[in-house]
Amino acid sequence: MTTSLSLEDLTAWLTAFAREVDAQEALLTSLDAAIGDADHGANMVRGTRSVAQSLAAQTPRTASELLLRAGTTLVSSVGGAAGPLYGTFFLRMSREAGAVTELDARGLGAALRAGLEGLVLRGRAEVGDKTLVDALSPAVAAFEGEAAAGGDVAAAAQAAAVAAAAGRDAARMLEARKGRASLLGERSIGHVDPGSASAALLMECLAEAALGSSAAPITRS
Repeated sequence: MTTSLSLEDLTAWLTAFAREVDAQEALLTSLDAAIGDADHGANMVRGTRSVAQSLAAQTPRTASELLLRAGTTLVSSVGGAAGPLYGTFFLRMSREAGAVTELDARGLGAALRAGLEGLVLRGRAEVGDKTLVDALSPAVAAFEGEAAAGGDVAAAAQAAAVAAAAGRDAARMLEARKGRASLLGERSIGHVDPGSASAALLMECLAEAALGSSAAPITRS
């Protein structure tokens, strides 16, 4: 039973995210080419790689410091809308996490909720707008629900990963109401939002880190 995530586990989460974003760069780019600027893949690779390199170069002392570094690095290194949105997500998580060296299911759930709320406020997007919120919002709700029912971090993270993938897939048939994709109107229907795709990867990598195994499956579009 995985009762909490250590600093090493949180580092493994973000390192795995960088690895998977790198592996899926072409997919993220093609998704964004259909309804956006075709730069989501390259932007996310640059940002997540910078985060992984920063964490490898200097080990954080607390969860708050780790998440703060991730957020500030993403804001400064990721172009487009993704930088401020993902950056805000981790910055708000940092503020909620506090100066601790591990996070249990309830603590991590509270941090994820704070991150989501900050992201929503920054991007002014809601569920149904066809953005990364469509994947992150159900993921955070699923994580909190599993944690409230007594589930450990691994169970909560797996529930979040499943919910994120479902949210991403459901958003495919929505008409975009935010960002460049909204300019396409009904033509955006039937396309996977690249932000929701990268957000689903983020939750899959959290589940992987919580399980402590690189063999955990990665959900792809």
